[in-house]
Amino acid sequence: MPDHDTFETAAEVLQAFRPLMRAVAAAGGPACEVVLHNLDGADVDLDHTIMAIENGHVTGREVGGPSTSLGLDVMQSRREDHDAFGYRGFTSDGRELRCSSVYFRNRAGDIIAALCVNVDLSAVQQARSLLDALLLAPETDAPSSPDEYIGRDLKSVMDAMILEAIHEVGKPVTQMTRDDKIGVLERLEARGVTQMRKSVETIAVRLGISRVTAYAYLDEARRGQGEPG
Repeated sequence: MPDHDTFETAAEVLQAFRPLMRAVAAAGGPACEVVLHNLDGADVDLDHTIMAIENGHVTGREVGGPSTSLGLDVMQSRREDHDAFGYRGFTSDGRELRCSSVYFRNRAGDIIAALCVNVDLSAVQQARSLLDALLLAPETDAPSSPDEYIGRDLKSVMDAMILEAIHEVGKPVTQMTRDDKIGVLERLEARGVTQMRKSVETIAVRLGISRVTAYAYLDEARRGQGEPG
């Protein structure tokens, strides 16, 4: 049997937990419904169990409203442990809910009330769908789609493009060969980075080479791009 306190009536549960219901609903926001069901007595009318409710717009219910399909199971075995946390629920219009239910008992061990928290996941699922669409968009775009680099100033944009070119080689700079570093210069030349002010000096620092070597690699990169394929 659960460890939480016993109550003699559902009215006592309501008196004890009404402030908590408001607190949970306020903390959870408008998508969080909190419901207290009266399950006291031998002949519970499951069409009219709701004693109190916060954010009833989530499921469209109000005080005097019905129980759920779980209420039927509970009434079949009122002395078993039915507490459940984080399970899925569904509204009549198909929206998915994240639900938790805690049941209260009298001293005889019979369930007399249920406190349920139901969170509408619609907004979260819509946001996830939007994020998925945004994150997956580059993979579904045409190969010619450009990348865009956005920074606080041109230097930060340039640095981002240099780091991206290094990343594309697929090796840490410390493990790059001479040809790998020329390959970085080839990428940056093709993207116009080498035309930016002080670009070669910045590239040299990122590649761990001297400015003179960076210019030599750039000359080779330009010769390589000029050769017929």
